Amino acid sequence: MKKSEVPQDDANMLEGKFKEPVYVLDENGKYTTAYSVGWDAKNAVMQHAWDQINEKVEQTRRQVLDGKVSPVKYYMEKNIMDTALLAKYTGFWRWTVKRHFKPSVFNKLNRKTLEKYAEAFNISVETLTDTEHLKEENYHNEH
Repeated sequence: MKKSEVPQDDANMLEGKFKEPVYVLDENGKYTTAYSVGWDAKNAVMQHAWDQINEKVEQTRRQVLDGKVSPVKYYMEKNIMDTALLAKYTGFWRWTVKRHFKPSVFNKLNRKTLEKYAEAFNISVETLTDTEHLKEENYHNEH
């Protein structure tokens, strides 16, 4: 593919922020890289994947507000992590992370434990523990 032929079908995909390098031929016939925002078929698949992620985050946000799960699970989902990855970031066992999803357990966590989660999510302990801001937050409107 020539550099001038690199697909740029949907510049609205993630506000044009997601561009991936592709190998192309320059005007001298040598390989170089160019950036593409993709093409419709690929962007449709990516948008579907992001929609699923956003829906999962929104469901978890509602579960936190309903008192069914702790904010740890919400921020894990929002940061596109799973329990294994979060366990590695925090140094906790996976079963411990899962246990911390229970509001009754989460509400008894000490400051040091909360700090490990806050650091992993790149937020403050106050943001982690105060769920009031989640009432107004709608993940679909943020992204």
